[in-house]
Amino acid sequence: LVNFYENHINASDQQELVQKVFRVISKRSDHLCNFVDGFSEWPTADTRIIYRRYATLCFVFVVDSSESQLAILDLIQVFVESLDRTFENVCELDLIFHSDKVQNVLMEIVMAGMVVETNKEEVLRCQADMNRLAADKSGSGKAVMASGYHR
Repeated sequence: LVNFYENHINASDQQELVQKVFRVISKRSDHLCNFVDGFSEWPTADTRIIYRRYATLCFVFVVDSSESQLAILDLIQVFVESLDRTFENVCELDLIFHSDKVQNVLMEIVMAGMVVETNKEEVLRCQADMNRLAADKSGSGKAVMASGYHR
């Protein structure tokens, strides 16, 4: 799952950036901190990589230096805990075969590059509302309204 909130980066450049970020993170020891400052490969200046590994999963946010490192780590924690509760112990297969649900959880937390919700109970409530609406054939046209897009 990859989301870019900078519109000026085209698809081929996005793939190249993902590969560069992966190369940087994969070379780092588990004993190093979860922050990489001054990631000069990114098209915008003053960029930092913040990531966290959970077993075989790695969650990465690339942000500018004005963002709090600990706040982003907390955001990753909320995202992972929300996924864990959504899938009852999230794993790689959940991310692959249910990418739409993963995307919905992320959209409840981050919208247009801005953090909109950090309360995992609220994220899960919205996810449950969306699941109920999707299951109800008569409410299927209203499913988008239950997401964070139209509050």
